[in-house]
Amino acid sequence: MLNKKTVDDLKDLKGKKVLVRCDFNVPLKDGVIQNYNRIDGALPTIKKLLDQGAKVILCSHLGKPKGEPLPEMSLSPVAPALSERLGVPVKFISDPQVTGEETRKAAADLKDGEVLLLENTRYRGEETKYGKDEAAEKYAEELAALCDDGIFVDDAFGTAHRAHCSNVGVTKYCKENVVGYLMEKEIRFLGQAVENPVRPFVAILGGAKVSDKLNVINNLLDKVDTLIIGGGMAYTFLKAEGQSIGNSLCEEDKLSYCLDMLKKAEEKGVKLLLPVDHVAAEKFAADAPHKVVDEIPEGYMGLDIGPKSIQRFTEALQGAKTVVWNGPMGVFEFEAFAAGTLAICKAVAELKDATTVVGGGDSVNAVKRLGFADRMTHISTGGGASLEFLEGKELPGVAAADNKD
Repeated sequence: MLNKKTVDDLKDLKGKKVLVRCDFNVPLKDGVIQNYNRIDGALPTIKKLLDQGAKVILCSHLGKPKGEPLPEMSLSPVAPALSERLGVPVKFISDPQVTGEETRKAAADLKDGEVLLLENTRYRGEETKYGKDEAAEKYAEELAALCDDGIFVDDAFGTAHRAHCSNVGVTKYCKENVVGYLMEKEIRFLGQAVENPVRPFVAILGGAKVSDKLNVINNLLDKVDTLIIGGGMAYTFLKAEGQSIGNSLCEEDKLSYCLDMLKKAEEKGVKLLLPVDHVAAEKFAADAPHKVVDEIPEGYMGLDIGPKSIQRFTEALQGAKTVVWNGPMGVFEFEAFAAGTLAICKAVAELKDATTVVGGGDSVNAVKRLGFADRMTHISTGGGASLEFLEGKELPGVAAADNKD
């Protein structure tokens, strides 16, 4: 793991206020939480602090209100969900200013073992402008001032790739800045997988666009033994090789990049595997008539990998000891085009003695929807953050935490 102080390094917390940045960016429908994974993921860190008698102040963003106090993006539904799971009342202040007078008073009046949840940090437009103007600096200082003992815990990996007021700005005004259990787990698994993998190391990349993963491909080719590329992004590679791809997704301006990556793989001795057959249809629709083809004819588009590709990819996974997977193999939301993603899910889940790390929103959704979540070593909570980690970038939210001595 990167050498960062964690919540376990905090001592003598009884009676002290601790500000915790969580990721409560939960899906809501008519004010009702649709999925509690992110709330449940925050519980171990919060419970640890409460067990030590701390006064806990929680903050998070929700959606993109862009500085407007939009009622449908209030964190108010999160408070009762947390109360139920923690077994203690969670106070919530409906404060469009987030750090207004009523919130400051509630924070000042907190007793040992009590919890306060702040309103959506993005109700203030300054939240996303840290380092760009003085108002954002002041907002970061206001957030930190709620916790007058100067202790900050960042447990929101989902925003670690962004330098915002509530995850990076506050660290300037706090004496102790550590990561929570969720962040620690993310750093440990992603860091170990990429920087010190047990070999053979296989990476699987899918999703729609090559441009979304330019630096990931380049970085992983320096580290992996095998790189499997499926999903929409595979068609740009196939066209670069001179294959017919019909009306499939293709980024014309990335063809030369794909050729460079194919050449780099060859020079590095990395197996770069592309689909050898496809499930193709004439239109992008769940009920579109489809057929399996080796090359995609004019008027058709590839929407999933075919059976020969499934066999090729699953065979390449056999014996792998480290697997990182980011992006589905096809349009898994449509049953007719989910077979490739399902087969990869199954192959990764059935690996023996392997560390398997799944990141990126679509592949995480696929793994959960297809029922394989509990058979993966680690499922990343941060789509963009996990992608930037795989690119080899330093994440601002991680860098801002104190290093161990």
